Amino acid sequence: MSVPVRKTYKLFVGGKFPRSESGRVYQPAGNQGVNVVRASRKDVRDTVLAARKGLATWSRCAAYLRGQILYRLAEMLASRREAMVTELRLGGATAAAANKELDTAISLTVWYAGLCDKVQSLLGGQNAVQGPFFNFSTVEPTGVVGVVAPSEPALVGTLALSLPLLVGGNAVVAAVSEASPFAGLALGEVAASSDVPAGALNLLSGARDELAEQLARHRDVDGLLVAGAPSASISKAGADSVKRIRFCELPKAHWRRPDKLRTLAWVEPFVEVKTLWHPVAP
Repeated sequence: MSVPVRKTYKLFVGGKFPRSESGRVYQPAGNQGVNVVRASRKDVRDTVLAARKGLATWSRCAAYLRGQILYRLAEMLASRREAMVTELRLGGATAAAANKELDTAISLTVWYAGLCDKVQSLLGGQNAVQGPFFNFSTVEPTGVVGVVAPSEPALVGTLALSLPLLVGGNAVVAAVSEASPFAGLALGEVAASSDVPAGALNLLSGARDELAEQLARHRDVDGLLVAGAPSASISKAGADSVKRIRFCELPKAHWRRPDKLRTLAWVEPFVEVKTLWHPVAP
């Protein structure tokens, strides 16, 4: 006789799966009896610390290696199709919609994996200057960047904002969909088996407005990428630490179209371009 084991939806922080220190949970609409961790302010602080440690490893990976790791992420998404479709359906998607969203997620991950070793050529390079010098522009990550994913699509929305940051070598703290957090949190299980260094990608669930403001106020978060229209409250919260904040105001339909989500525009704001001058002997 098989014993049913109900899944516990936990956070993904520093490569581990902790519960909230507060013990808080919530039940997404339409899923009575399914408890999902509701991250607290202390959870955000702990996650940022984990991300800062993960940044040291991820940012030092060669661009080619980062691409290979993200490609492995796509492989694991494909190999876990049945489980990921189940998570998406728990969030309210039909079987057809869940399979289509997973296909989009895999396609998007493969595209950004291929972008990793091209960012330097696209955003940096050798510059023509006056005088006996070599002049190079090199691309470096901004640091720890927060993500506030859209309510839907749950999986693609989280990946669409997290992948551009990972491509640039940043560590990510992502607040997944509040209404349908299941697939977003399951992404942690995929990342844990995909060679993603601990702390490079971290996933939080809970109240969207609460997490967004806490990420904006945190002084050790270097930037914030938010799905939705510009928010005065988020901008004001981030102003104290002069945080770099960008809002992704896409039409609802565009969140489901890979061609609208494959863009360098979400990579560029969260990398720094450092210029190096090297004298040339006459």
